[in-house]
Amino acid sequence: MPIPEAGEQAPDFELLSDADQPIRLSDFRGNNVVLYFYPKADTPGCTTEACGLRDDYSKYEEKGVVILGVSPDTVTKQSKFKAKHTLPFTLLADPENKVSEAYGVWGLKKFMGREYMGVHRTTFLIDPVGKIVQVFKNVKPATHSAEILDALERG
Repeated sequence: MPIPEAGEQAPDFELLSDADQPIRLSDFRGNNVVLYFYPKADTPGCTTEACGLRDDYSKYEEKGVVILGVSPDTVTKQSKFKAKHTLPFTLLADPENKVSEAYGVWGLKKFMGREYMGVHRTTFLIDPVGKIVQVFKNVKPATHSAEILDALERG
């Protein structure tokens, strides 16, 4: 599927959280949502990205922003990743890649001459009525949280 664009309704979904609870995107209507997709829990880039969001978490809370991280990992792996790095936001397990496919972020990747299917690191900023405000593609893990906060400041 193609990546949804700014101005489109964010596809609703239900996934299990790191606490093994069902979570729907529509549960967060009334809040801005940072929905970020990452390739694999506890890998260097994904850890850098998650810890950047963690370190800036109070700024997101002040703005009433909900952060949801999605990867193909299992509930158990998400739970361990969250605990190991003291992540204050919800991680969602998408082991069948249904939500990653719905958001157009599951696809062919290349690394060191090898091709494989995986998640393209992408973030969607979603407004309180469920519309996509901005799409961040091919993000840099070390600076991504600052980039999101800047977009929230600009409104």
